[in-house]
Amino acid sequence: MDRFENLHTFVKVVDFGGISAAAEHLNIAKSAVSRRITELEQRLGVQLFRRTTRQLNLTDSGKSFYERAVRILTDLEEAELAISQQHGELAGPLKIAAPLSFGLRHLTPAITDFMKNHPKLQFDLDFNDRHVDILQEGFDLAIRISRLGDSSFIARPLATVHHMVCASPEYLQRRGTPSTPDALIHHHCLSYSNVPDSDIWRFTDPDSQPGQIKIPVALRANNGDFLRDAAIAGLGVILEPTFIVYDAVNKGQLTPLLTGYQWPIINAYAVYPHTRHLSQRVRAFVDFLAQRFTGTPYWDLIAPR
Repeated sequence: MDRFENLHTFVKVVDFGGISAAAEHLNIAKSAVSRRITELEQRLGVQLFRRTTRQLNLTDSGKSFYERAVRILTDLEEAELAISQQHGELAGPLKIAAPLSFGLRHLTPAITDFMKNHPKLQFDLDFNDRHVDILQEGFDLAIRISRLGDSSFIARPLATVHHMVCASPEYLQRRGTPSTPDALIHHHCLSYSNVPDSDIWRFTDPDSQPGQIKIPVALRANNGDFLRDAAIAGLGVILEPTFIVYDAVNKGQLTPLLTGYQWPIINAYAVYPHTRHLSQRVRAFVDFLAQRFTGTPYWDLIAPR
């Protein structure tokens, strides 16, 4: 009986939700998986799963043992990598979730540079604006741009994210330039739908008083790049992060509006589980991003016009 083999098989059965899926992933027979689980339960003297005709569910003992088993296997993997990696070279998989627009525009060059320095890493990237479940979906870390609530995860700030109201010169010539947020009710507004209250734009006025305006929505979409392009085409006014609009503003395709008001300021974070030993790969990559985006981000270096 191979204790490590049985432990590894048990974790895969849990991760993949059943014996058949685990057997396919491990490229072994289902009977071999069942035998290993039975051997493990007999050795421990406890039942790890509640078995039904349709599925396997972890018992309380199984849940506790799974958490410890994952830590043991992770520690072993890190120990092997640390001893085999010469001169601090990183190797192995790194699974990351990131928002689509930020990922494509700003993470892509960062990851390219990081991979050139660490060619033995295997990146698995999910660019999507949805809120992923880091643990359930097996991500090492996620990049999140939001106001984070209380969480059991570690969130390391990477950069400050400012927002800007803007529209194309052609639109402003046609519809006029709003002088106050209240004037936006007379304009076509383009709304990012992947946030709560997407038709409410919040601001702080020049006297540091908070305010908000319910905008008339002419177009709603869940992607900031699409909304930026729609604004460039003259379809309306947008409230977008500067990391999306900075290039269009510098090229004169979009004109900043209501610059005497402060629009939402949030942070970009690297979020990862609070484990006993943070993966060397995750630690190195998060440190790299924090260093790359330190200070004023390049997307906030918008030339005055």
